[in-house]
Amino acid sequence: MNLLNLFKPKPKAPTIDSYGQPNSIEPQEIQSIMEWLFASLMSAGYFGRSHIIWYDSDNPDPSLEQVVKKVMHREEPVFLYRIGGRVQTPRDGYYWRMMNEHPSMRVYQFEVRD
Repeated sequence: MNLLNLFKPKPKAPTIDSYGQPNSIEPQEIQSIMEWLFASLMSAGYFGRSHIIWYDSDNPDPSLEQVVKKVMHREEPVFLYRIGGRVQTPRDGYYWRMMNEHPSMRVYQFEVRD
């Protein structure tokens, strides 16, 4: 445990960094998804930083793969919102778990494969 972590102020609410947010989704829908994710994190007792990737399999952005590589080592939750028909190909040893709790069935969490 890093001694400096003891002195960092504890956040009062989760922070969600967003990557690849598309123009093809209405702002109201994006807001609804972000509010749901925010409430889910708070309900789980998580008040740190997390990440959401907006992934369009019909028009993939290669830079989003780099984002996943970068943030997966931070031990912070990573989520994906599937716009097209498929999720982003996960790294070896990981998978995208569908979050059945969201009514769209398009929200996934990045997890380590057992």
